[in-house]
Amino acid sequence: MEKLKNPSITNKRLFLLDMDGTIYLDETLFDGTTDFLAQVRKIGGKYLFLTNNSSRSVEAYVEKMARLGITAVRDDFLTSVDALVVWLDAHGYRDRLLYAFGTASFRSQLSQAGFRITDVCSEKVDALVCGFDTELTFQKLEDACILLNRGVDFIAANPDWVCPTWYGYVPDCGSVCQMLTRATGRQPVFIGKPQPEMALLAMEKYGFSKEETLLVGDRVYTDIACGRRAGIDAALVLSGESTLKDVEENPEKPTHIYENIRALYQDLIGEKQP
Repeated sequence: MEKLKNPSITNKRLFLLDMDGTIYLDETLFDGTTDFLAQVRKIGGKYLFLTNNSSRSVEAYVEKMARLGITAVRDDFLTSVDALVVWLDAHGYRDRLLYAFGTASFRSQLSQAGFRITDVCSEKVDALVCGFDTELTFQKLEDACILLNRGVDFIAANPDWVCPTWYGYVPDCGSVCQMLTRATGRQPVFIGKPQPEMALLAMEKYGFSKEETLLVGDRVYTDIACGRRAGIDAALVLSGESTLKDVEENPEKPTHIYENIRALYQDLIGEKQP
């Protein structure tokens, strides 16, 4: 592929990194990831892993990074569940009963955050809260339809259509929510990327300006849209879901486009590519 032309990123110090399809795929770490992370530290910058995947806890991500050879701690991650917790708090759900449609980890994360969680369909439920569910059953789909037809609030952690795997893609939270919408006519409120809150939270927490921040991801409709809506530069890597055709068809354009994380690293160190 011909080298893609990009503006300079040498002024960036906070790097918000998507994971699946951006720095790894399943258990395979992409070439250039460790070099990139080391360079960010070398220039006195900060990287933060942002993910819409609500199916696993941050602790599970720390363990996965260790398997891939990357040392990470809890504060290196910001997930769609973190954003969901902030949103639920801000909108008065602290004392309401939530049916958590997701994995056991998803339910545990919400419960540990202090919310009243159930996986039993009943008249007491106030809201249906959905995440990426790798433990999906028909019973959950039926429960969700009963609750939505009854009129409970409908909230989802992320709008991703698919999650990448080594063999292709599997349906993510957005696809399952679309099934529920088709069945009930109800539309969820989506949290996580592409909403800007995760990027804004990261900048506020670590004290970096918008000009110093770069969001890096492989999806135009979530990662790039999140960055642009937050008012920051966004870099698309072509190692995951989105293609150049997707860029053409999407109104929210990336500031930068790279073949992969290795090419991004080469730009960060000022190395000219052939």
